[in-house]
Amino acid sequence: MNMQENNYIIEVNNISKFFGEKTALDNVSLKVKRGEFITLLGPSGCGKTTLLRIIAGFLSASEGEIKINGKEITQVPPHKRPVNTVFQKYALFPHLNVYDNIAFGLKLKKTPKQEIEKKMRAALKMVGMTDYEDRDVDTLSGGQQQRVAIARAIINEPKVLLLDEPLAALDLKMRKDMQMELREMHKNLGITFVYVTHDQEEALTLSDTIVVMSEGRIQQIGGPTDIYNEPINSFVADFIGESNILNGTMIKDKLVRFCGTEFECVDEGFGENVPVDVVIRPEDVYIFPVSDLAQLTGTVQSSIFKGVHYEMTVLTNGYEILVQDYHQFNVGQTVGLLVKPFDIHIMKKERTTNTFQGKLIDETHVEFLGSSFECLPVKDIEPGSEVTVEVDFNRIILQDNEEDGTLTGEVKFILYKGDHYHLTVISDWNEDVYVDTQDVWDDGDRIGITILPEYIKLKIDKN
Repeated sequence: MNMQENNYIIEVNNISKFFGEKTALDNVSLKVKRGEFITLLGPSGCGKTTLLRIIAGFLSASEGEIKINGKEITQVPPHKRPVNTVFQKYALFPHLNVYDNIAFGLKLKKTPKQEIEKKMRAALKMVGMTDYEDRDVDTLSGGQQQRVAIARAIINEPKVLLLDEPLAALDLKMRKDMQMELREMHKNLGITFVYVTHDQEEALTLSDTIVVMSEGRIQQIGGPTDIYNEPINSFVADFIGESNILNGTMIKDKLVRFCGTEFECVDEGFGENVPVDVVIRPEDVYIFPVSDLAQLTGTVQSSIFKGVHYEMTVLTNGYEILVQDYHQFNVGQTVGLLVKPFDIHIMKKERTTNTFQGKLIDETHVEFLGSSFECLPVKDIEPGSEVTVEVDFNRIILQDNEEDGTLTGEVKFILYKGDHYHLTVISDWNEDVYVDTQDVWDDGDRIGITILPEYIKLKIDKN
């Protein structure tokens, strides 16, 4: 084994997990360095806990392999893996006191009493619970119970500590305190922490490396500042903190157009007159009384005090821009906005239109998304031919009543683009349909999908 490989304590290679028809993990690969604090971050149902449980051995992978410490352990049972897990629900034994809860694993291994005492003192000190060993666990607060759970895990001296949303049940202040203590513990223990959370701020505070997940796939891996300042796609930009995500056009290197205005930026290599997504963090927008410095002029639509700053929405050239600033500007006030070149982050468009694979049924009907759609008469393609179907985002009609659509689906991701919503709808054919709309929909809404014949564009499928 070379030294480069040896640097990784966990290697997840092409892991997939299926629950019946549902794909919980889709070909996930990940390498974790020794001593790293790595966080799996994503919304509910993204696959982060499934991945953690596969590393722990509580779930088996449908495909792929896991190595810990260079050894392939995909089929090894949990108690034989060099890992310990701390759960959200603590999982303490209510009939045992603090001492017996923490020492449980060591007693199972028949560790000598003297050694248990020594390790116990070190573990209690590490979690700030010295003098608590005789207390019943049901007399402890949630934060204290979580410390006991962590002590029970670290006393076994695992190579890896797996933490599944361990602070989720605590109140805000206790959670903040425990975050700092976890950082300190990680530094002192020198072991690898793999941490699962859906809380972006927690991930940014704690981690050396963040793995952002969505729909069973890894979207981006990077340090907290990389993930925050250089999101790889609109999902990451939207999920990590507040963002203005706007449609733009890269006119040429270092010049981008959005909100009807040209801005200098620092990005290069996108080409000329290319559609792009523009990301601007609300704290990077300067807001001031109108002056010659303003790149954009607008009217304040809303202004809310958030404790440290004011959060304001400004309507400019038909676009809503979210701004965070220490100074308040009142609703109805006309203001100037300015964004510096290095605060504009440009991303490649993931897609510019809907593209589906289909088959021409006859001159005026095409099959795609598991349904037959009427199209304008097609003269130059033989019936039965495989075709590529293109439909612009703003040409898909969503219906409140599912029965009114040619097919049905469910809204699963909503992105506000300043003057419209960009929705991801998963059709019942299990294929994504992307929709630009002014209408307000909620995540999880069931809808009907209609596409008029004149908006269906067909091309012979070259493949």
